[in-house]
Amino acid sequence: MEMKNLSLYEKALPLATKIIQFARDSILVNMRFLDIAMSALSPEPVKELGGVACDGKHLYYDPVFLLKRYQEEPAVAVRLYLHVLFHMIFYHSFRYEKVDREKWDVAADIAVENTILELQIPGNQLKKDEGAARKLKVLREDISSLTAEKIYRYLKNNSVSDNEMAEYAKFFAMDMHIYWEPQESEEMVITLEQWKKLSERVQADLKSFSQGKNNSESLEKNLEQALKDRYDYGQLLRRFTVMSEDMQINDDEFDYIYYTYGLDHYGNMPLVEPLEYKDSKKIREFVIAIDTSASCRGPVVQAFLKKTYSILKGEENFFKKMNVHIIQCDSEVQKDTRITSQEDFDFFLANEKLTGFGSTDFRPVFSHVDELLRKREFENLKGLIYFTDGYGIYPTAMPPYDVMFVFLDNGDEGPEVPPWAIKVLLDYDELEE
Repeated sequence: MEMKNLSLYEKALPLATKIIQFARDSILVNMRFLDIAMSALSPEPVKELGGVACDGKHLYYDPVFLLKRYQEEPAVAVRLYLHVLFHMIFYHSFRYEKVDREKWDVAADIAVENTILELQIPGNQLKKDEGAARKLKVLREDISSLTAEKIYRYLKNNSVSDNEMAEYAKFFAMDMHIYWEPQESEEMVITLEQWKKLSERVQADLKSFSQGKNNSESLEKNLEQALKDRYDYGQLLRRFTVMSEDMQINDDEFDYIYYTYGLDHYGNMPLVEPLEYKDSKKIREFVIAIDTSASCRGPVVQAFLKKTYSILKGEENFFKKMNVHIIQCDSEVQKDTRITSQEDFDFFLANEKLTGFGSTDFRPVFSHVDELLRKREFENLKGLIYFTDGYGIYPTAMPPYDVMFVFLDNGDEGPEVPPWAIKVLLDYDELEE
C-alpha cells in the first residue's frame, strides 16, 4: 500500500542512485586517471529537472529521466557522467559569458563526444554513435583537431544552417547547460581555480595511463587547450608605460590643512601651494608593428588596431600628446605612421589603407626601430607590439625594450617566439568585443 502512495520520483530515486554509483565505478575501473576529478563532483538528485546538468560542484540528475534513459540504453549512464565530467575538465562552462552560447553549446558537446568515442571505452556505445561518427569524419576534414575552440570558430566562420545545427545537437548533446550562466559569486571563482588544478592532475595522470596507446589524442588536445596560458591583453599593454609628469594636483602629497588654514587667516594667501604635477604611469612612447603579409587579413588587422585603441583610449592610459609609431611590414617596412594625439589615431583608423601582402620577415621592423632610436625619435621607448600570424623570421638579438608578439588564437599553442619576447594569444571574440 505504501508503494502505491509513493510518487514517481520517490520510486525512481533508489534505483537511479545505484545507476549513478555504477557509472562512477565503471569510469574509475577503465580510466583511473579521472579519479581526482570525479571526486570533485557530488551527484545530486533533482526532481523534475528533465535531464543532467552540472555547476562545477554538483552533478545534478533527474532520477525519473535517468531511469527511463537507462532502460532504453544501459550505457547512457556512463556516457552522461563522462560527458559532464569532460565539460568541466575542459573548462567549457567557464567561457560562457564571452561566446555565442548556441554555437558554443554545440561546439563543446561535439568536442566532448568526440573525445569519449575516441577513448573506445568498453560497454559505452550508444545507438546514435554511428551517425555521430559520420558527422565527426566530415568535421575532421575541415578542422585539424576537434577542440571546442576550433569547432566554435568553424561554426562562426561558416554558414551553418539551423537544420545542420539541430543535427549536431541530435547526435552530440547529452546534458543541460543551464548552470553555465555566468556567476559573479566568489564560489564560482573558487570552482574555476579548483578545476584548473584538477585538469592539471588529469593531464599528468593521463601521460602514464596512455603510454603506448594511441586512442587519447583528442583528450590530450582538449586538455592542452584548456590548460594553455591565457593573458589579458589589456593588462599586458599596460606594461608599456613610463613614469611621466602629469600636470594635475597630486592629492597624495598635498596637505589641505595648511592650505585652508592660510586661506582662513590670511585672505587669499595659502601657506602651501598645491603641487601642479604628479608622476603618473601612462602610455607615451611605443611601437605597433603590423604584419601585412598575405596571411594576415585586413579586417582582422583593423579589429586588432581598434581593440588596442579602445584600451588606450581610457583617460588613465592615454596622453593628449604621445609618440607612437604604427609600422606596416611584410618582408620589408612598407610604411611608418607617427601618432602624436588621439586625433591622429582616429584619422589612421578611419582612413589608412594597409600596404604590403608579401612574405613575412620580422627583422626589418627591429632594424627600423633601431634607426629611429639612433635618430633620437624616442626619449624613452618602452616597447614594441607586433601583431602577426607568427610565421616569419625573428631577429636573433634581444632589443633594449620589451617586445610583445600578438597572435590570433587558433586553438593551438601558437608559433614559438624568442625567449626575450612575450607571446599573447588573442581570441577572435576579444577582437569583436
